[in-house]
Amino acid sequence: MLKMENTSRPLDTLNAARHKSVMVDLKNGLRYVGKLKAFDIHINVVLDDAEEHKDGQALRKLGTVFIRGDTITILSPA
Repeated sequence: MLKMENTSRPLDTLNAARHKSVMVDLKNGLRYVGKLKAFDIHINVVLDDAEEHKDGQALRKLGTVFIRGDTITILSPA
């Protein structure tokens, strides 16, 4: 669980989620779940141990993935 009281900006909250499990929903309906390894100011993200999900079903395990920030609709702790 993320502690919100020490964060003042959205990127601070993301930084607190590093190396923790996150859920990333995309505009195309796919969801990726994995450990947040890195991100930048455009919310491009790198996930380790990522799994791809669609309609609540796990489709495949992908390992390390890069996701462009402009395709993300939701980025949340898993």
